[in-house]
Formats: sequence, C-alpha cells, structure tokens
Amino acid sequence: MRRVYSNIGISGIACKMLFAAILFCGITGHSHAQKWALKTNTLSWAVLAPNIGAELGLSGKVSMELSGSYKPWTVLDKSNIRLWLVQPEVRYWLCETFEGHFFGIHMHGAQYYARTGGKIYDGYLAGGGVTYGHAWILSPRWNLEAVIGVGYARLWYKKRPDLPCAKCSVDKTRNYFGPTKISLSVSYLF
Repeated sequence: MRRVYSNIGISGIACKMLFAAILFCGITGHSHAQKWALKTNTLSWAVLAPNIGAELGLSGKVSMELSGSYKPWTVLDKSNIRLWLVQPEVRYWLCETFEGHFFGIHMHGAQYYARTGGKIYDGYLAGGGVTYGHAWILSPRWNLEAVIGVGYARLWYKKRPDLPCAKCSVDKTRNYFGPTKISLSVSYLF
C-alpha cells in the first residue's frame, strides 16, 4: 500500500516515538524530587526554525530530554524547506545532571517538504544516534549547553520536478549516516 506525502503532518513513526518518550517520562517516579529544564536551541532559531525542549532529571546522573522544532513558512521564493522534527534523548551525566559532560542516545522523527534546484522532496525521516555534550552553569537557574550527535536516518520521500504534475513523482528512499544533532542551547532550570 502506498502513501501520498503531500502535507506537513504527523507520521505514524514519529507519533510512536513521541508516545514512547512521554510514556517513559511518565513512569520514572515522583516528579516533586526531580529537576526540570526548559530549553531552546539557538542554532535552530538562526535558521528560522522555532523550537523548544524539556529535560527531566531521572536520577543524579540520568536525564531524559524531549525537543521539537517546527518551520512552517517559506523564507526564499525559489528555494525553501518546511519541516517539523521531534528528538527524544536519554543522557548519562559524568558529574551530575545538568552539569558538566554527558553522553546520550537519541531518536529523531521528522516530516519535511523541500523545494530546491528545480526539484521537490516531500517525505519523512526516522532514526537515531549517540551524542556528546557539555553544560556550563551560568547562574543558579541558567545553563548553556553544547551538543553534537552522529547517527543514522532513514528517509523516504517523493521526488518530482517543481511543476504541478502529480504523475511525475517518484518514490525514493535513502540511508543517511553522519551528523544528526547539533545544538547550542540556553536552559532555564526549575
């Protein structure tokens, strides 16, 4: 059975990933003794993709983050990308949560629509990877965090010329290995 990917909406895989992340956060104990952080990735804002993330300290050395980004508008007339992205991540901190170095495992799911070079790419991606990061304490409530991640993404999409021709589209898939996450985030702890 074939799917038609024409509008930006939530795919089945991304919904399942988001549900698993929310379920994981919900079964991890009492929230009154845990530390939370609300954050945003400044690099994503630089490419006009608003985003927000939340991180929950599960123990003294483990935390769970859920972040998302949404770019619904066109910036340039001839070339544009619209997308939404969800990235849950589990982190192991070498010192204590929200301070110092950490390693993580992340997943990602996205839906995108890209128009570039006379072609339109309309599809989804899903995958995961590993991350390394460091958080600097700026004040008792503010942190600065740098993260880099590498991993895998499976892309499936329709490719067609930038013409109003539905029959011209071709179903394609692609496997991607490389950088999957980069961020320079500002966090507020509460």
